[in-house]
Amino acid sequence: MQERSLRIAAFGGDPLPAGPIAVPPSAPPVARLLAAVVLGAQGRYAAAMTILEALRGSASPLVASLAASTLASHRRQLGGHTRARPLDGEAYALAVTLPSAAPDPDGLDAAGARADALLGLAADNLALGRLGAARGLLARARAEDAGWRATVRSGWVGAEIELAAGRAAAALAPARRALAAARERGARRHEVKSGIVLGVALVAEGDPGERDNARDLLENALTATQESELHSLSWVVAGVLADLRAEHAEEYRFRAAQVLHAVLRRADPGGRRIARGSPWVPT
Repeated sequence: MQERSLRIAAFGGDPLPAGPIAVPPSAPPVARLLAAVVLGAQGRYAAAMTILEALRGSASPLVASLAASTLASHRRQLGGHTRARPLDGEAYALAVTLPSAAPDPDGLDAAGARADALLGLAADNLALGRLGAARGLLARARAEDAGWRATVRSGWVGAEIELAAGRAAAALAPARRALAAARERGARRHEVKSGIVLGVALVAEGDPGERDNARDLLENALTATQESELHSLSWVVAGVLADLRAEHAEEYRFRAAQVLHAVLRRADPGGRRIARGSPWVPT
């Protein structure tokens, strides 16, 4: 696939390509990075890791930083926040050396690399119960003003921090900002995850009048994950719906287990070990 097609698959409005994608080692580094992003979204973590491990050794600090951040994100998706944190630290150490340059439309630039690393570190600290550190890192990431993708991701992390702090009502504003930014950009994958984050926040907030809205957001997200082969998100939203819709709980749990099983089959051995040992991933 050409870099433009990969960029659309990673950050645009089209469904992901059916099946795995392949780029040769001779392809430009950014094309390989984008391929790894798409493979991760599909839940093909072993294939993504092969690309990302090579890119971490890139002569370009920008590419190396973005590769480390992306690999950290994939580790978090398997419940490995402790394993992700050194990768995010590596990404930030590289990103702070980068000079200012022309902005990339999707944040594949110096400011975007710094924001990615800081948001990853915020998410890592959040999962480890360090809410104060997570808030500080989130504020630093927002100060980078790194474009639409950082705006969306900071909304996710901001909402998750408030949920972890027991402030569900405060989680709604950042979740809504994330969804609005993803929709404005036409970024299908980011819109789907933003819908999940907002749906969870609405459920946690507990307003009976918003329950149907939350259910619609989550069911629409599940449909979209199936249509676009977003297996990294599909099992997550199915598990949330199992808790929300008791009358269909077994159906949703079966779907979550089915997708998770397929995802773990496509993960590298280290990723499978992370998932087996994580309290965030169902057995």
